[in-house]
Amino acid sequence: MRLDGFGLFVNDMATMIRFYRDVLGFEIKEAEDATNLYLVKDGTLFLLYGRKDFEKMTNHQYEYVKGLNGHFEMAVYVDTFEEVDSTFKAVVEKGATPVLEPTTEPWGQRTCYIGDPEGNLIEIGSWNKPYEEKDQ
Repeated sequence: MRLDGFGLFVNDMATMIRFYRDVLGFEIKEAEDATNLYLVKDGTLFLLYGRKDFEKMTNHQYEYVKGLNGHFEMAVYVDTFEEVDSTFKAVVEKGATPVLEPTTEPWGQRTCYIGDPEGNLIEIGSWNKPYEEKDQ
């Protein structure tokens, strides 16, 4: 098996589309009244599913947490430590919820956390080298 992508089950599709498009810069072309969103971001499949639509499709009801949640994180990468700081500032100014201010961890990564409008955690991090070299 190979990891293909991930999806978020969202309550307010319009708000979430605006956040991922306008705040994080994802290239989303679907209308805000879409029932689900399917796009490839940097080689990874990214999905937004309307909760009610997914429940109808699977014929099952699910429970959802409210507010900031620690079920998972989505990580995005920038090439430099300076970009961690400037990106954090920019997305918070556009409406992201600040969770952890930029900090350099003992293992050498500069990281910070924000929350999206439905409480999902997003890490913005860097190893202070280009993405293609970060795992070398």
